[in-house]
Amino acid sequence: MNQRIRAGCAAAAIAAIVAGTTAAHAADTWTVNYDESRLGFIGLQGGDEFTGHFGVWEAEIAFDPTDLENSSVVVTIATESADAGASQRNDLLPGSEWFDVGAHPQARFVTTGFTHLGGTDYEAAAELTIRDMTHQVVLPFSLVIDGDTAKVSGELEILRTDYNVGIGQWASADPVAFEVRVTVDLTAQRGG
Repeated sequence: MNQRIRAGCAAAAIAAIVAGTTAAHAADTWTVNYDESRLGFIGLQGGDEFTGHFGVWEAEIAFDPTDLENSSVVVTIATESADAGASQRNDLLPGSEWFDVGAHPQARFVTTGFTHLGGTDYEAAAELTIRDMTHQVVLPFSLVIDGDTAKVSGELEILRTDYNVGIGQWASADPVAFEVRVTVDLTAQRGG
């Protein structure tokens, strides 16, 4: 569950990578095709891997690979939309020991910069906020732009404990591991 929360955060970071807001140059804006996109997470419970996703999230993307300085992405995730693949996990996630959706209904991923690593490989530096806890993260991602269609794929590992996700009886790594991998597979169209 903690991993799911992190996945949600990670998922937000990935969307930010694809985006870029305009400044002096006015980077291209991109509209996400949510039917073809997924913000997911991968965790370990009792030593077994589980996968999940967030059903409700939005990404504001302005991105130009030739003008990374003026590119930006903001991803907002509805934490109550987390689906961890099992009813027991899903029943616990909204509660005060996990996402505490009543007090913290959203997680946010806001980019602070992009780096081109060569070819289709990039990194997005960002601030990830979950349960009002904000930490600097770096999301490695691949980006392929074909005409007016962009496809982004990335994965970010976070620690759920950095965001107070999985507290109380869940504060140890047994049975839910601290590490959560957030996955992003995104398709977007130029303009919108």
